[in-house]
Amino acid sequence: MRKLTYFISTTLDGCIAGPGGEYDFMYPVLDEDFTAALVASHPDALPGHVRPHLGLGDENRDFDTVIMGRGTYEPGLKAGFTSPYPHMKQYVVSESLAESPDPAVTVFSGDPLELVRELKAQEGKGIYLCGGGNLAGQLREEIDELVVKIYPFVAGDGIRLFSGEFAPERYELKDSHTFKNGAIVARYAKVTTV
Repeated sequence: MRKLTYFISTTLDGCIAGPGGEYDFMYPVLDEDFTAALVASHPDALPGHVRPHLGLGDENRDFDTVIMGRGTYEPGLKAGFTSPYPHMKQYVVSESLAESPDPAVTVFSGDPLELVRELKAQEGKGIYLCGGGNLAGQLREEIDELVVKIYPFVAGDGIRLFSGEFAPERYELKDSHTFKNGAIVARYAKVTTV
């Protein structure tokens, strides 16, 4: 069975973006040391337009499918990137996007839990949940792993890491790394009960 990994950046207070979807305030953390570590640890999660600059080809190590909400897809689309992850199968979950602007991107308007369960049952590598908080909230029961890039900022208000009802779930820390720039990357696995 394939694994769903929520690989996401967050502030210290749990915001993945500002109230209007702003996320570029976190860019100052992307120094050479931090970027090199992300390229080494999660090369598949890098968008297609930066991969050649980092010496990455089209080969996937961990993920071959990416799923995201429209709010996550929209900034790249506005910048002209209709297929942000051309090295993977791409799904955008949206009830408002009528059709895909790119044949390599599948727009899905149904139940995202159904979609993820179908994808998990297929052969292949892992599934990368790119964002956002609303979609992550809907998919919580199917998320197997969290890889959280914690940036040394407090947002105060914004889009939360997860939306939804209060329903605590336990995750076990598998590994973490602290960087000189103040960022932390932590990998957690969902604790399952028998």
